Amino acid sequence: MNYVATDKAAAAIGPYSQGVVSGGLLYSSGQIPLTATGELVDGSIGDQTHQVFSNLKAVLAEAGSSLNDVIKTTVFIKDMNDFAALNEIYASYFGDHKPARSTVEVARLPKDVKVEIEVIAKANK
Repeated sequence: MNYVATDKAAAAIGPYSQGVVSGGLLYSSGQIPLTATGELVDGSIGDQTHQVFSNLKAVLAEAGSSLNDVIKTTVFIKDMNDFAALNEIYASYFGDHKPARSTVEVARLPKDVKVEIEVIAKANK
């Protein structure tokens, strides 16, 4: 088991890693809209989703992966009324690649953000 750490994404805000590689797979921790310097992107669901994907891409890259290697995503959203906007942005990042996905509306997320996404992907490192 190898831990993934990159300074190109927000550092973990608790006792966990940005991701773990085991058995050829990357299991990312949930990424929220914090910049690599730890600043919260406090904007629309769109603004926050773009930052989450920036973080995910950085964690994936550190494991030698990319969004094309993602097998499964789990999306946590604060308000299902934002689902259509989130979905449009999500689709723009994956294009024709369609990983399995679960989307769950939750009462609250860390730092009161609007979205958190975690992935499972093939690790190439």
